[in-house]
Amino acid sequence: MIDNIKNKIENLINNSDVMLFMKGTPSMPQCGFSAAVVGVLNHLGVKFDTVNVLQDQEIREGIKEFSNWPTIPQLYVKKEFIGGCDIIREMHENGELSDYLDEKGIKVN
Repeated sequence: MIDNIKNKIENLINNSDVMLFMKGTPSMPQCGFSAAVVGVLNHLGVKFDTVNVLQDQEIREGIKEFSNWPTIPQLYVKKEFIGGCDIIREMHENGELSDYLDEKGIKVN
């Protein structure tokens, strides 16, 4: 990975407590998986930032290498990679996500 792309991704993650790399925007997701994660975060009342990977091909490919995770969306909390859609949905359904966010000091409903 090119250093400037890695640095750009690190800066995005470091400057937000909850960062979602997604396709589209929270108000207009461009894939069902991104929409599902936005739905979970909104349901929990979590304040989060997003990066629309469809607007930046370097970040779209770079984030996959950065996290060693092949799909988007990707959720980071306090600089830690949590996972993609399936993991987030599973954590939400069994209550782990709320507990995890609470442990990290992220306000939830």
